[in-house]
Amino acid sequence: MTTAEKAELLRSLHVPGDPLIVTNIWDAASAQAVAAVPGVRALATASAAVSQSRGVPDGEGLTVDQALDAAGVIARSVDLPVSVDFERGYAGDAAGVESNVRRLAEAGAAGLNFEDSTSDTAMRDLREQVERLRAVRAGGAAAGVPLSINARVDSLRRGESFAQAVERANAYLDAGGDSVFVLGLDTADDVARAVAEIAGPVAVIGWHGYLPLSQLAQLGVARVSFGPAPQALTLRHLAAAAGAVTARRDYPAELTF
Repeated sequence: MTTAEKAELLRSLHVPGDPLIVTNIWDAASAQAVAAVPGVRALATASAAVSQSRGVPDGEGLTVDQALDAAGVIARSVDLPVSVDFERGYAGDAAGVESNVRRLAEAGAAGLNFEDSTSDTAMRDLREQVERLRAVRAGGAAAGVPLSINARVDSLRRGESFAQAVERANAYLDAGGDSVFVLGLDTADDVARAVAEIAGPVAVIGWHGYLPLSQLAQLGVARVSFGPAPQALTLRHLAAAAGAVTARRDYPAELTF
């Protein structure tokens, strides 16, 4: 498939009630491992995991060139559509966002996550974020790729109300977003309300102890991802194996060529 075809496929996989499950990856090896699993239909990076693999902090610790290089390596390593966690676009203005997103699409990304906070505590002005989202759409169009845009809504983790989160979500959909990734939907009631009040597919993040995936499907969620947790799971397993061999215990069963 071309990148444009992958983008169309990725968009089509966001089905309320039949959610796309994306086990987040961070490099070519993790991408190929997950892509080889039967039933996996698309991949998504996690910026925190990619940043950690490069030895820098999350929150645009990578330069835009480093972020684009990482995205390109992953996209070229698999045949499945890849959605890239592109943080805040690595640019201070809409023109810069458009330019960077065009390069991202040219690197092979079929879609992206795009954040609306400016820090761990502050939200970007709604009108400005809408302008930036339109720039994301324009950047993909300039590359000939109808990117699947998963617009992130950080309101509930940054002190805004539920109503403000819904307002942002619907504004982002109107500006060209295809789905909205709402952080902070911690209960079934929260998820149900978001699905009812947001006029488009809703994405959530899952973790051990969260609502079961079957329940999220029943509630009408369209996408579930896991952020940097799959990398943490992998590294914990690696550390356990290192501990076993360092202590001269039995070889772990997976330690084979």
